[in-house]
Amino acid sequence: MLNIHFSAEDLARVRLAPAPDPAWEMLLSLHALGSSPDHIVFGPWRASVPDPLDPSISLLRRLAPPRGYSPDFLTPGAGTTLESAVDAITNVDRTRLRSELALLPARRQASPWIRRLAQGEAETMRGLGGAVRRYHQRVLGRPWHRIRTVIEGERALRARDLLDGGVERLLGNIHPLARWEPPVLRVDYPVRQDLVLNGRGLLLIPSYFCWGRPITLRDGELNPVLVYPANRGLQLLTDDSGTPRPAALGRLLGRTRAAVLEEIASSDGTTGGELARRLSISTASASEHTATMRDANLIISQRVKNTVWHTLTPLGQALVEGRRPDEEATLRTGPGS
Repeated sequence: MLNIHFSAEDLARVRLAPAPDPAWEMLLSLHALGSSPDHIVFGPWRASVPDPLDPSISLLRRLAPPRGYSPDFLTPGAGTTLESAVDAITNVDRTRLRSELALLPARRQASPWIRRLAQGEAETMRGLGGAVRRYHQRVLGRPWHRIRTVIEGERALRARDLLDGGVERLLGNIHPLARWEPPVLRVDYPVRQDLVLNGRGLLLIPSYFCWGRPITLRDGELNPVLVYPANRGLQLLTDDSGTPRPAALGRLLGRTRAAVLEEIASSDGTTGGELARRLSISTASASEHTATMRDANLIISQRVKNTVWHTLTPLGQALVEGRRPDEEATLRTGPGS
């Protein structure tokens, strides 16, 4: 049982993460790679992973076995961008790094790579950061917009709980295995753990790849978080419809430009700053890609006060949906209208 102890001050400091956490989605998706190949949700995604033997996956799976302990430093909670997570992971305090790696099973500690990592060797730490980036690019990059869509839907539900019933309803509805028994949130858990917040509040992190039950960090002295399953509708990351695969769109437009176009489509309009944050690219890169697509009549850019909003044109929408632009009138009016 996990018991999270709140004070009145803690209840006032409950927050909901604003977007998918790249580090937690990395860690939990690594766990999912080790799950059953016919998993109801993760099975199709596993089959679509480009190369399970990719060096970045192999390195990271040494730190993230499908069961048991994974070091807390892999999920630093340093923000919502990939680069901030990589920076926090590779610059973790070396004493903490050694103590957390020492909790891994002896056979994993015996790995030469993990021994070098425990010593904080600069080249090995850079290699870890590169593996995290490569994993996100190759494994999570393509489905990231869907992950974000699932989590944004979950955030909307929890926001309604908060508006209708306050923090207590928010906590009470967070998951079937979590029970709000004031002033304690009790979560069915494989081990006994007490997390006393002591005025620090609690960050709730909805996660696509979190499965089964909410989880938290092992070290109660770190900033308190509760990661919980967001995919209540069992939405898949693969698409069996007739729309073009993101890989095909990427070959046509280039991977980053395709991701920008899909991001605008999935959000029904967004700003350049949001595109940069969600896709972990620079603001200048986002501006360059939106300018190119605007010139190609794929998007419309409109200034509202000091902010420029980007939305799809009918041509851009047709491209994302994999249909001819002249099909739009038929879809709108129906045959024989």
